[in-house]
Amino acid sequence: MARGKNQHVVPHSDGWAVKGAGNSKATKVTPTQAEAIQVAQNIARNQKSDTKIHGVNGQIRTGNSYGNDQCPPRDTK
Repeated sequence: MARGKNQHVVPHSDGWAVKGAGNSKATKVTPTQAEAIQVAQNIARNQKSDTKIHGVNGQIRTGNSYGNDQCPPRDTK
């Protein structure tokens, strides 16, 4: 199965946006980052891709993989 685009949660003038990697338009805009993260995680799970969560300054602060990660984490949550 082909992997989908990584989902980025980025600051937006109306709150927070979920954007597929390389897309210029937002998939969804939400008022809070937590809501945007939930949307991005659901999309990433369905597409077996990754999430990239950006901070207010635009830098990636965290992320998660929902596909076949070639370097899976060693710790357990």
